[in-house]
Amino acid sequence: MALISFDDVTVTAPAAIGDVVILQDITATLTEQRVAFIGGNGSGKSTLARLINGLVVPSSGRVTVDGLDVDKDGPAVRRQVGFAFTNPAAQLVMPTVAEDIALSLRRHIPVKAARAVRVNEVLEGFGLAAHADSSVHSLSGGQQQLLALAGVLATEPKIVVADEPTTLLDLRNSAIIAERLFGLTQQLVLVTHDLDLAQRCDRVLVIADGRVDFDGEPTAAVEHYRNGVASP
Repeated sequence: MALISFDDVTVTAPAAIGDVVILQDITATLTEQRVAFIGGNGSGKSTLARLINGLVVPSSGRVTVDGLDVDKDGPAVRRQVGFAFTNPAAQLVMPTVAEDIALSLRRHIPVKAARAVRVNEVLEGFGLAAHADSSVHSLSGGQQQLLALAGVLATEPKIVVADEPTTLLDLRNSAIIAERLFGLTQQLVLVTHDLDLAQRCDRVLVIADGRVDFDGEPTAAVEHYRNGVASP
């Protein structure tokens, strides 16, 4: 597993009333295969996840992935860290299914013929081969999320960060995506409101008001979160 390190990290954003603190004093080292971030809306958990591949950089402190600084070594970090967004529309930018996977592979496999072979392999592996020439917009929500995940995994990243990947899906498609994610050999960092999924992880961080409110064993973390939500 990779070593993901947050060293006294704070993230702020400018606002009319002055800088707004989104994350504050985050210090943690993640080495487990499956780690979940849970917390309420606006708690900062998605921002914490985006720090891992440099989509967000710290205002102060340092985030590293296997020693690579996400701010100074962003391109190298992103070659190791794949990011799956909540809404697959944020990732599906090409007209057809096959073209979208090919775009993900363009830098990794520069030879077009070799890239086409890999595209077919990826689509077969995700059960999307029959849709290779279909418009990405013709796919169901579950198929779009599968395609977005396939595009992330096509480049064989060391770490997969998934930001609420089942939130927009029905029960059946949520289960399909969950089984894909938990079947990965790569390290998984999962941002989720699904507490059942969180409890399948090896470690859970509860994020509240921009801080790590609890960090530990999944069942205890989920209980801590539930108790906090239930408190007046």
